[in-house]
Amino acid sequence: MRRGSGSAVIFTDDGHMLTNAHLVGSAAHGEATYSDGEESPFEVVGVDPLSDLAVLQALEAPEPAVLGNADELVVGQLVVAVGSPLGLAGSVTAGVVSALGRSLPVTRGQAQRVIEDVIQTDAALNPGNSGGALADSHADVVGINTAVAGFGLGLAVPINPTTRRIIDTLMVEGRVRRAYLGVVGVPAPLPDDVAHRTGQRAGLRVIEVVADGPADRAGLRRGDMILTVAREQIRDAQGIQRKLFAEVIGTDLAVTVLRNGAMVDVYARPTELTVG
Repeated sequence: MRRGSGSAVIFTDDGHMLTNAHLVGSAAHGEATYSDGEESPFEVVGVDPLSDLAVLQALEAPEPAVLGNADELVVGQLVVAVGSPLGLAGSVTAGVVSALGRSLPVTRGQAQRVIEDVIQTDAALNPGNSGGALADSHADVVGINTAVAGFGLGLAVPINPTTRRIIDTLMVEGRVRRAYLGVVGVPAPLPDDVAHRTGQRAGLRVIEVVADGPADRAGLRRGDMILTVAREQIRDAQGIQRKLFAEVIGTDLAVTVLRNGAMVDVYARPTELTVG
């Protein structure tokens, strides 16, 4: 796909393509150039800046790639990056998964946000790789390359059940409605007695509660350790993100936290997240 030397991945028989939201911007259409030199116009189906994913649809497209599951990746596993670095279409570089579960802070205009759970790889990425495939040794696409973090460091948005849900929603509705809690946390181990009692080894320690946000109004505090949301165990930020889709907006969401050695239940009512 030609827009700022970006790339895209065809993933359906009818020409749907996956790329980065930051490449698409506010565009409604464009033209894709395939590795064999053929060209086809495309329309923008949906864009989700919070995951940095966008879905396009071309009128004609070659055979699609197979989407895999990044949740099955392990550190040290071989991966291959495919894209158009520096405008060189169809380039392939190999490397390994360097780390999993990274957070990628990015700025779009005046807004700052974090893409959670990205894949870190040492496969060589350059400008133009963005939007291209990160594939495993079976040629399944496990990520969409999104950023060059520095020499020898590349980052990719994972393809997993959470992002597959985002992709499916973009294909149907063109956007993703998300719920907002207004809490920032980091994974942390639980005390041995709590881990023994609950069978849970880690939770999410609250490091910031946005003033007058849903979490603040529900009584969540800095220092709380979030154990469960909607009665399901939470170990990291991705665990909460999986819960914060449209169906919980305006509903009472049960949150159990560990506070001063005691378990406390609160009910937060998420609002709809707006993206500026």
